[in-house]
Amino acid sequence: MSKGIINLPNSVTFIRIFCIPLVLIFLSFENQRGNILAGLIFCFAFITDAIDGFLARKYDSITNLGKFLDPLADKILVSVTMIMLVHLNRIPVWMVILIIGREIAVTGLRSISVAEGIHIQASGWGKYKTLFQASAIAGICIHDEYAGIDFQSIGMILLWIALILTLISGMKYFLRFYHVLIPGRS
Repeated sequence: MSKGIINLPNSVTFIRIFCIPLVLIFLSFENQRGNILAGLIFCFAFITDAIDGFLARKYDSITNLGKFLDPLADKILVSVTMIMLVHLNRIPVWMVILIIGREIAVTGLRSISVAEGIHIQASGWGKYKTLFQASAIAGICIHDEYAGIDFQSIGMILLWIALILTLISGMKYFLRFYHVLIPGRS
């Protein structure tokens, strides 16, 4: 498989980026059909994150573009969807500020580590955070009750868990950064 800029894993990442405006468009309808379509498209987009990573590793097609675009696509998908959900009064703004603020801070620290030639491995906490966050957002997108399941309430419970994991994983990342990169520590 090609290691060029346009390879299969990067194409899957571009599909995820293309899904972002679709989620926003369907949420803007503010009706049950739009909510369900937004939730399904968000789930599909989230699943493409696992697919592009799997394909990149399987076919040894990891590129610098992919290393840049993959996490960027994830952060944009999550951030803009959550901002839209704030606009629709489905998520409190303070939760979104904490979650997006953590993402910006960790991304900044990763940039500093890369510039120093050091790779700080993501923790399992971050992976759980991502799974709970995506599940929460999908449920909150769907919003309404179907087959006796209140998707908004379940989504908010999952978002609280995601917020706790977000803060824990962010603190752990800052501590790893401190121990690896800050000279003269005791």
